[in-house]
Amino acid sequence: MTKLSVNINKIATLRNSRGGNNPNVLQAAIDCLQFGADGITVHPRPDERHIRYADVREIMPYITTEFNIEGNPTEDKFVQLVLEVKPHQVTLVPDALGQLTSNHGWDTIKEAKYLRDIVAVFKKEGIRVSIFVAPMVSLAEAAFDTGTDRIELYTEHYASHFQSNKAEAIKEYISAANAATAKGLGINAGHDLDRYNLAYFAQNIPQLAEVSIGHALIADALYYGLENTIQMYQRCLKTL
Repeated sequence: MTKLSVNINKIATLRNSRGGNNPNVLQAAIDCLQFGADGITVHPRPDERHIRYADVREIMPYITTEFNIEGNPTEDKFVQLVLEVKPHQVTLVPDALGQLTSNHGWDTIKEAKYLRDIVAVFKKEGIRVSIFVAPMVSLAEAAFDTGTDRIELYTEHYASHFQSNKAEAIKEYISAANAATAKGLGINAGHDLDRYNLAYFAQNIPQLAEVSIGHALIADALYYGLENTIQMYQRCLKTL
């Protein structure tokens, strides 16, 4: 069954906008798990505009299921944090410095050597590695040669075209997922998935191991409450 990892970056954004510790990011992580999430995702960036490095250190001891840290491994500070905290999974994302949100994946062909080297750093410490990639068969297949355990399919294109033609929007994701699965890689997905497009995506990619959802889920929680919203998203994954 596909696991739901809740990205709590936006909760930290709200806290940081006012200072202090309201909302409490640690308590939010604990509550998400109690409300039915299968894991917690954080994406610390060098400017710490939402999740801070101190948050990551504070949260880890309280995660009883799975902790996923996303970030750009070209930043030494990020690598050091992951090796110190030792989360269950690290997701490598090629964010540019100051980038608003993740908007592209790795070129696993051109950047193969770098990825092999950095993946080995994390795997040596027993940390599962996932690489953020666009839904292209060639990139999914090349990811295998980096030594990664999983790929995370970048789903912005799917989400953008879901309303106009969902069958067409999902096609390249199915092909990429099948290619990766044939190589023995696990499949994660994330970016702009929401309670409208999530079920269809999961239904068509049955090997999907995990989805990481933040912005849409936290936005829905403003209207429906955090506990109810997490259950709504879990129902999307369980209608398979």
